[in-house]
Amino acid sequence: MKSGWQTSTLGDVLAVLRNGVNCKQDKSGKGDRISRIETISDTSFDLEKVGYTTLSERDKQRYRLQPGDILFSHINSAVHVGKTAVFDTTEPIYHGVNLLLMRPKDTVTSAYLEHALKFLFQSGYWRGVCKQSVNQASVNQQDISRVEISYPKSLPEQQRIVGVLDEAFEGIATTKANAEKNLQNARALFESHLQSVFTQRNKEWKMERLSNVCLLLNGRAYKQEEMLKKGKYPLLRVGNFFTNKDWFYSDLELEPEKYCDNGDLVYCWSASFGPRIWEGEKVIYHYHIWKVLPRPAIVEKRFLLHLLAWDVEQIKQAHGTGTTMMHVGKGSMENRIVPVAPLQEQARIVALLDELREETQRLESIYQRKLAALETLKKSLLHQAFAGKM
Repeated sequence: MKSGWQTSTLGDVLAVLRNGVNCKQDKSGKGDRISRIETISDTSFDLEKVGYTTLSERDKQRYRLQPGDILFSHINSAVHVGKTAVFDTTEPIYHGVNLLLMRPKDTVTSAYLEHALKFLFQSGYWRGVCKQSVNQASVNQQDISRVEISYPKSLPEQQRIVGVLDEAFEGIATTKANAEKNLQNARALFESHLQSVFTQRNKEWKMERLSNVCLLLNGRAYKQEEMLKKGKYPLLRVGNFFTNKDWFYSDLELEPEKYCDNGDLVYCWSASFGPRIWEGEKVIYHYHIWKVLPRPAIVEKRFLLHLLAWDVEQIKQAHGTGTTMMHVGKGSMENRIVPVAPLQEQARIVALLDELREETQRLESIYQRKLAALETLKKSLLHQAFAGKM
């Protein structure tokens, strides 16, 4: 260990580690303000996301948060367990249940401890040790108290490290915000062109019922026991329609139309609305997905892809139903009236949009890599800081 540093447990450096007051709360905007899990979801204390309750004077005295208090999410989904935020206001806010309060002793500053906790979170420590159940994960106070933390014995040295990290993170945050704005602008540019193609059409375009343009084929509704961690066929579902993660498999042998092959056009009609061209190995597709078969005499496949992508928001507004998960019925979709260009013009439109989409994806890739690099830099800086190399 670096000279002048000490290693202790969190239990040794904390003067207070406790849960909040357990009471009924709401979002009425009336009463005493109280912290909720959502209050620190962005790793900063958000006054707009507090709850409201009515507390006794005794509870107010005991549970009022102090500037510098650290709130720790110990019951959450696994990816969020261990998130922290520093309470940084003098306004009367009270400590609610499901967030632990950490108040350090005089040996460690609150700002230094919060950075140390962020380092543990970003390194994946809490996700690795939390106890997981069906809907949530957790760490208890005993497990937290045993976690080791290294720190300089000198408070000015702790403050120096915090200053270096704060300055670096402020620069990273600015760069990240600019990259995210550029990413949004790249996507908005393509959306603008897509909108203009289908709204500024000429008189040669025809308005067609979607059922005349293509055929929608339903996938299969699967039982839980049929969704395997390993199997012969990947199962394309809502959850992995636009991302390559959380795959299930099936060993069922089905009729040919229940499979999706490389190059097929598919459409998710529940929750994550929209079309895509499937690229990859042969899969079985779930009931919440349609395989879309264009009618060649009327429409070219990639033109239909862009048409369906353009129409997503209109479809949601016109036909989307459902309270917990929005979806559009097959009948409503088939009866939708859509604009279709003459076949000879479709190829030109597809070439234009494909070229623009390719450039947009190239820019998206650049900005995504930049964002990933910034996150890596943050982790590297935290590692250096708490290894005594800063």
